[in-house]
Amino acid sequence: MGSPFISDVPAEDALRAWWDACATAGCPDRLEPVTVSLDAAVGRVTAAPVWATRSSPVGDAAAMDGIAVRAADTEGASPTTPLRLPPESYTVVDTGDPMPADRDAVVMREHVHYVDQAAEIMAAVAPYQHVRSIGEDVSAGELLLPEGHRLRPVDVAASAAAGATELVVRRQPKVAVIPTGDEIVPIGTPAREGEIVDTNSLMLVAQAQQAGCHAWAADIVPDDVSAISAAVRRAAEEADVVLVIAGSSAGRDDYTARVVSDVGTLAVHGVAVRPGHPVVLGAVHGTPAVPVLGVPGYPVSAALTFDIFTAPMLARLEGAAPPHRPTTSARLARKLPSVAGMDDWVRVRLGSVRDRVVATPLPRGAGVLTSLVRADGLLFVPAAVEGHHAGEDVAVELLRPLPEIERTIVAAGSHDLILDLAASTLRGTDPLLTLVSSNVGSLGGLATLRDGLCHVAGSHLLHPATGEYTLPYLDELMPDRELAVVRLAHREQGLLVASGNPLDIGGLPDVAKRELRYVNRQRGAGTRVLLDHQLARLGIEPTAITGYGREEPTHLAVGAAVSSGRADCGLGIRAAAQAFGLDFVPVAEEPYDLVTDAANLTDPLLAPLWRLLGDADFLAAVERLGGYRTTESGRRIR
Repeated sequence: MGSPFISDVPAEDALRAWWDACATAGCPDRLEPVTVSLDAAVGRVTAAPVWATRSSPVGDAAAMDGIAVRAADTEGASPTTPLRLPPESYTVVDTGDPMPADRDAVVMREHVHYVDQAAEIMAAVAPYQHVRSIGEDVSAGELLLPEGHRLRPVDVAASAAAGATELVVRRQPKVAVIPTGDEIVPIGTPAREGEIVDTNSLMLVAQAQQAGCHAWAADIVPDDVSAISAAVRRAAEEADVVLVIAGSSAGRDDYTARVVSDVGTLAVHGVAVRPGHPVVLGAVHGTPAVPVLGVPGYPVSAALTFDIFTAPMLARLEGAAPPHRPTTSARLARKLPSVAGMDDWVRVRLGSVRDRVVATPLPRGAGVLTSLVRADGLLFVPAAVEGHHAGEDVAVELLRPLPEIERTIVAAGSHDLILDLAASTLRGTDPLLTLVSSNVGSLGGLATLRDGLCHVAGSHLLHPATGEYTLPYLDELMPDRELAVVRLAHREQGLLVASGNPLDIGGLPDVAKRELRYVNRQRGAGTRVLLDHQLARLGIEPTAITGYGREEPTHLAVGAAVSSGRADCGLGIRAAAQAFGLDFVPVAEEPYDLVTDAANLTDPLLAPLWRLLGDADFLAAVERLGGYRTTESGRRIR
């Protein structure tokens, strides 16, 4: 059969090829129109123009409470020459009242003083001052809304004012999601090793509902060609678009492309997009034919391919403009390589530092579902670009409003659970305040602070020559900066080992002598520096540690590796051991500090963070994490 992929089709070409294949197969170009009441119309797309059948207002009306007058009768009125209007020359009106036929202006109530029956005014009014003229809002016969307009609350209100009681809109699109795979289990089922909980169906159905569709998920279908084909045919009888999850790649049990060929037309298999490369696009034959999309099984790929392909198809069926997100310019916090020849969509966290938006790339694995949760924006790297350098200006699509991003404290450096706890506590106190942290290691955090790309750097970096933590590095990296160092806490570092310590691991010498499987932290991490220092002190060569080259970015990732049995031990904090129910072999206690520009100690944005470090309830919660000592928390060390 040759290559399992037709080609790496550019995304725009793939979308056009899909539309052309759907048209040839007999898919409808538009969903049929239906008539709905105004209270059911928001979010729907107009299938016909909306014309005003009456003017609004229907006649001249008072725009203010006061008195209706003839403007000519008020000439000459001033504070020094007040004018008194007899009762027969004015009419008391409230806002919205029809204007009397012989009146053409309104004097506001607060500008009228009554003397006996006369109305005294101290300023003249112009003709039609404070009057809403007939048709001021809309005139009968005027086009109010065009076809292809997605209706908002203000649109239905304006339609009602223009005489409408119902509107002609496109039928709500129907989307069927079909999860496939022998390894997929329903949500709520305890997943055993090798099994995957079906989170993709939940996510894709919700994405479709958010796009205004009626969506549902079918039962999980095993890796069987005939079973998948039958499920696709059944779904196509009810849905306007069918999404088949997984099986889109080129593995032993990846059948989606074959199924689409069997039940209809295969237009594209393989798109030059990362993540989301193994996309399948086609149509299911029938009366009418139905667009079908084979969604990659990794959740980040699944979410992205919905945005790139499904959302535009749904908009096309409704005759509406494709969804569009606002963009902003941002400085990239660290180097971002990209594969040439592939459009690359990178999730980023955003914050504002020194009045500039800063973008920090999140983990890029297609299976890292949490990167979708934490993303504030999407950075698009075109196929012709081989990445960006740190500090470079890039355009970012916003997933969160810019005012929220401007209320974000940006932390970078060593991973610590206290920062996660602080982020949750701060948000609970102020829903508009966000703390985001990027786990780049202590040294990476200090470099990020040096380059003006974060507010605070978390560091527990041991200086082997002096035995001090963090401070010597500041003189090396930022000798001319006025910096402040605030103690976050002291914490215990040690070996994370299986519950009960079944291998009876007593310390690092055991790890080397017995060739135990070790999981390490990344270069530049304070824990990695501590390990190297301890090994040198014990006279142990790093090459004697089996797994020294295996790196994880956080203490929790080390704990997960040990908990799953993929490693026998790894150096980390006691809190990570407690989180996974592991045993802990102490190695050292160390200070963990926050480094920032001294001016940030009085910055209103960061003030809640500094206050939090003196809050007794928060510090008690920190100590409950395990392995923390907070007696110096909040104290300025430098």
